[in-house]
Amino acid sequence: MEIYDVVLIPLIIGIVSLLKMYGMPRKLLPVMALIFGVVGGVIYIYPEDIKAGILVGLMMGLSASGLYSGGRTVIEKTE
Repeated sequence: MEIYDVVLIPLIIGIVSLLKMYGMPRKLLPVMALIFGVVGGVIYIYPEDIKAGILVGLMMGLSASGLYSGGRTVIEKTE
């Protein structure tokens, strides 16, 4: 995994935010972040190694969902 591959995390956050905007239930948003992370990890980062792609994808999906919920908490507390 290269340092520029981490750019997928904000992309996952953006896609999940779009899903939220179009009415997807909040409970499913972290699951969607994980799915997008795994798909990105397997297809883009490690297409030759499925296990590594899944592991990196889980890491990206968890990071994206944590950033999303953590950022939302900060915004809600400051308002």
